[in-house]
Parts: sequence; structure tokens; C-alpha cells
Amino acid sequence: MKRSIENAEHYSWGDRCDGWVLAPSPDMMVIQERMPAATAEQRHFHTKARQFFYVLSGELTMELEGVHHTIAALSGIEIPPGACHQARNDSDSDVHFLVISSPSTRGDRTDLERAFPIADSNKTSDDDRYPSQP
Repeated sequence: MKRSIENAEHYSWGDRCDGWVLAPSPDMMVIQERMPAATAEQRHFHTKARQFFYVLSGELTMELEGVHHTIAALSGIEIPPGACHQARNDSDSDVHFLVISSPSTRGDRTDLERAFPIADSNKTSDDDRYPSQP
């Protein structure tokens, strides 16, 4: 089935962030997300899942094991299993990106202490963030 944000299952998370489930299989999940300016997810890691974040537009800051990486549009970063990370939008405009996870991160997330102070409304877990899978 052809999928886009127009026909994919939508969910809201954190502080005004949006996500669309483009491929919801247990062995590989593909989502598109939008983070407004000055938002961040809670720092966390996945035990089994390997992820690849690919920026479609805007600029994403990824804190990975204490190092900050600025990811420009049309580039990405791989997050290996067990690596502590936090996606942030430190810019003044929206960032749109894809997250490809294999296997799915559903039920495979451990939240950590925040690396930087952010609003409690940004606190989320993958079980709350992504809709139920069939």
C-alpha cells in the first residue's frame, strides 16, 4: 500500500510534536515525525532496536552518548542498540524526519535522566508515542 502523511495513522507526542506510522511491522517500523522549534524527547535507549534518523527538512540535533550532532536536511544518523540518545530541535523552525527502526521499538525503550532541562510535557515513552500495532 502506498503511504504518506495524508493516509498514515497519525499520533501526537511530547510538546506539539506529530508522527505518522508509514510502515508498522514488528520487524521494521518506519515513521515520519515533525518537531516544532525548541522541543525535545526524553533521553533514552533501546536494547534491541537499531535506528536511523533521516532529516527531510529543517535541522535536527541528536545527542548520542553525550556528543551533539547537527543533522542537516537530506542527511541522517544511525543509532545502534544500547546507545543513549535524545532527538532535539534546537532551531527556530520545524524539523521533519524519518525514523527507521529494526526491529520495532515497541516495548523496547528505557528512559533516562534528562540530559538538558525540558518541559515535563515532552516526557513520553514509545508505548504512549506510537499507536498500537496490529
